[in-house]
Amino acid sequence: MHRLYVKDDITVFWDSEVCRHAKQCVGGAPQVFDITRRPWIDLSRGDSAQIWQAISKCPTGALGVTYNHGITVEFDEKEQRSIATINDEVIGECDSSADENGWVIYHTHVLPEYEGKSVAKRLVYCMIEAAERRKVNITATCSYAARILNRS
Repeated sequence: MHRLYVKDDITVFWDSEVCRHAKQCVGGAPQVFDITRRPWIDLSRGDSAQIWQAISKCPTGALGVTYNHGITVEFDEKEQRSIATINDEVIGECDSSADENGWVIYHTHVLPEYEGKSVAKRLVYCMIEAAERRKVNITATCSYAARILNRS
């Protein structure tokens, strides 16, 4: 399972397939990371610096964090894609198509001036999360998306 947790200035990534429950995050910010609560991550319960510090101690890399840089990522149900915007301008997208086996991510693109800000990762995670929540299988022919999917 892949999940995105978004706060004004940061986005947290969680990959349950990689998580080995070392609980370093829980020890670093127990009010944010509470395994008895659903969802178990609540970014509103801590400040971004504390969250970042706790995530930096994750020994498996199951948790990741990035600054949002004012960029919003959303799933577009009608177009079956995720899009990244800043000031209502589309600056990136992750496109998929449907076949009898589920969704196939075939393209991920971010404008060059926004590269290096984890926008592509946010786009792919958004697609994966949308598929998982709909109980749809997801694969990728896009090499970037395939690396994220195959990391687990």
